Amino acid sequence: MKKMIDVEFGSSRYDELVELRYKILLEPLGLKFLDSFRDKEIAYLHIGCIESLDDKLVGGLILAPVNDHEIRLMQVAVDTIHQGEGIGKALVEYAIKRARQAGYTKMVMHAMLSVVAFYEKLGFVQEGNLFEEQGITFAKMIKDI
Repeated sequence: MKKMIDVEFGSSRYDELVELRYKILLEPLGLKFLDSFRDKEIAYLHIGCIESLDDKLVGGLILAPVNDHEIRLMQVAVDTIHQGEGIGKALVEYAIKRARQAGYTKMVMHAMLSVVAFYEKLGFVQEGNLFEEQGITFAKMIKDI
């Protein structure tokens, strides 16, 4: 059984989440996690998915405020051995719920092309043209929440 939790910045669970994000999102692309970004993350909401049986972190994401109405969904990561179990969907749905509770009305994100269809199934729509960052093509996606 899995449960969604808020992860406190700077906690040992946060360190696990940073490691998971690196392993799933950055390492396969040959990118490094830059510690200079950690300072920015103190203002973000960090969400994790825990396997209840062994208390292991199996997924997570970040919500970063853009302004009073918009929040950005970032760094959605699910451990490779748990992909395909619905954890990513559950994480995003929980993130939408938490964003609504915090008073946000719009969620934005930059999705790699390989996951655009996943987010479209969750009600996100593409906005604007595709763009590249560090050689990776992204689509800006939005959802009214």
